[in-house]
Amino acid sequence: MSETQTARTVIQAPAAPHPAITATGLTKHFRGFTAVDGVDISVKQGEVVAFLGPNGAGKTTTIDMLLGLSQPDAGQVSLFGLTPRQAIGRGLVSAVMQTGGLLSDVTVRDTMKLTASLFTHTTSIDAALERAGIADIADRKVQKCSGGQQQRLRFAMALVSDPGLIVLDEPTTGMDVEGRHSFWQAIHADAQRGRTVLFATHYLEEADQYADRIVLIRRGRIVADGTTAEIKAMASGRTVEAEWDDASGSGQAEIAALEGVDSVEVRGPRIIIRANDSDAVARHLLTRTSAHDVTITSQNLEQAFLQLTGDDTEGE
Repeated sequence: MSETQTARTVIQAPAAPHPAITATGLTKHFRGFTAVDGVDISVKQGEVVAFLGPNGAGKTTTIDMLLGLSQPDAGQVSLFGLTPRQAIGRGLVSAVMQTGGLLSDVTVRDTMKLTASLFTHTTSIDAALERAGIADIADRKVQKCSGGQQQRLRFAMALVSDPGLIVLDEPTTGMDVEGRHSFWQAIHADAQRGRTVLFATHYLEEADQYADRIVLIRRGRIVADGTTAEIKAMASGRTVEAEWDDASGSGQAEIAALEGVDSVEVRGPRIIIRANDSDAVARHLLTRTSAHDVTITSQNLEQAFLQLTGDDTEGE
């Protein structure tokens, strides 16, 4: 197809009601170490799912098996009801990885042409560049592109086959804040067209803002799976804050002794208490102390992440 051909408006995905991803019992061993231990994942068509976990939890190993880059020692994977090789061969699946896949002395547009030549059916090159936000640097050589622009190029390459599923493995590593924001705007706009997105990231705010659902992996096993609100609710406790004036320090000690209080911290004129029974803490503050302007908040995603995966060690 010519690069000026009008882009299709319908995402390429099978009409049959197959999930975009079905993985059951995925297991992978490396030299006696179990990197992935019986992982089950199902992702419906059109979902945007964040795949989170500490370093060494098994995220990249799982993604490699989903994409057919690595064969599981046990378990099965299907993408749109097909094997990974079949789905990728039909252009139904694309991936944006952290590094690699680019020729430094080739222009952005020629890189796109090379990618398009690998598929029988492609969308418009110009449309893919526009959706990735790099249409203005189409004639620039890859080696002259910044790290963020190269990641956008990988995203544009992933769009060429008009896939039903895009897998992103740490796609914004090395980008500055503005680059990450604009990259996710492009991803989010594309997901709204009906594309399924599975992404792994270390930036929890990206998962909080853009994911319909979060899957947490710890030591090769899924430990939580749900919406952002559901994941936050899995972490016990809430945070109680109040304006505080206790020169003697005795009031702080009394609060720390309350049942269910995990920690007490005074920051200038504010006291911050983390506890399982936030109502009891608030009642004590308002009736037994001079505290005022009391607020109660649930755990944020970072706190939930640390509680649910916190005893993992670094390194895979």
